Amino acid sequence: MVTTGEPIMLDLLTRIRRTGLLTEATAKPDLRDDEVRHMHDRLQRVFGRALRIRHVDAGSCNGCELEIQALTNPYYNLEGAGLAFVASPRHADVLLVTGPVSVNMVEALRRTYDAMPNPKWVMAVGDCGACGGVFGINYASRGRVADVLPVDMTVPGCPPTPRALLQGLLLMASMPHSRSPFRTSRERTDPK
Repeated sequence: MVTTGEPIMLDLLTRIRRTGLLTEATAKPDLRDDEVRHMHDRLQRVFGRALRIRHVDAGSCNGCELEIQALTNPYYNLEGAGLAFVASPRHADVLLVTGPVSVNMVEALRRTYDAMPNPKWVMAVGDCGACGGVFGINYASRGRVADVLPVDMTVPGCPPTPRALLQGLLLMASMPHSRSPFRTSRERTDPK
């Protein structure tokens, strides 16, 4: 039986009118949203420019990578603050290293560090990057990142949360002037 669309449409509209709205009310912003917003504002104030991050997995279990990936979602709006991950170390300001440094990654990690332009900074992420974690030093692992490269900041945790990673970047910003990669443009042009 061929029918026109009018009775079906009228039926559908009548059902919608009877049912009413089924969507949930907009969630009220919780404290964590304000905290992230505050951190985002601080990132914007501190960096005031683009900061490029190169990430190297030196032998981690990928727990830290999941948290780093979460850091790049729209909730944290990292790129909105001028921070972005890059594929080449030649474009990076900060080297983010996860995991204990496996023997097979030592050379690759050093080459990545050497390829970065000066000034450059290294952040060891997670318990494994900070102290070698449960792997320590053995036949397949050189242990913590600091045993292979000069580390400017460690963010402990197994794995550290995206918020802890952001706080680590902000702590790097508050390092003494001579070591801080995050001077404002005014400070860079007018050193005191």
